[in-house]
Amino acid sequence: MMIRRPSARLAALVAAAAVLAGCENMDERSRGTATGAAIGALGGAVLSKATGGKAGTGAVVGGVVGAVGGNLWSKRMEDKRRAMEQATAGTGIDVARTQDNELKVNVPSDLSFAVGRADLQPSLRPVLDQFARGLDQTMHVRIVGHTDSTGSDAINDPLSLARARTVRDYLEDRGVPAARLEIAGRGAREPVADNNTDAGRSKNRRVEIFLTESPQAR
Repeated sequence: MMIRRPSARLAALVAAAAVLAGCENMDERSRGTATGAAIGALGGAVLSKATGGKAGTGAVVGGVVGAVGGNLWSKRMEDKRRAMEQATAGTGIDVARTQDNELKVNVPSDLSFAVGRADLQPSLRPVLDQFARGLDQTMHVRIVGHTDSTGSDAINDPLSLARARTVRDYLEDRGVPAARLEIAGRGAREPVADNNTDAGRSKNRRVEIFLTESPQAR
């Protein structure tokens, strides 16, 4: 009786599944690396087999490439995410990693600006202090202001930009170079909740701060 060995493609499938199953207990950076490796291994095996090459070799090459591609979240960024989570715990500020590997800090209206105002609430200052701490020349900051739908674009657009500018100026005062700070005002054009309710409008009045690391620094 002849025992057939499992194909390299099947082996790649099993290995990929095992790696992905183990991702649950990993941190953000390791999860990105492992997931990229698994997807790369599977894709490499399938492509190599389809084009007449060795599936096993394709899986190895694909895994290496995938691991590099998946690890776009550096230890520096993970450390910053954890520090911001600790600094904002219990405040209602949301800290998350975006799909395109930015660190996003979402600050709701009750912690950022009073209705119709662009001057900083005192409660936001410690958060911005923590955000500014440890930023180096490899990191770029994008600040986006938003409003609810109350009022016209002629009011909301400059108000949202003024709020972003206030945050930028505060970070500059804390030593972040102006060249690494970008601002934008979206007015009421990007709501995250229903503007027909008080709770929804409160969520829409917000400031989002995005932190990106240059590829060379990863």
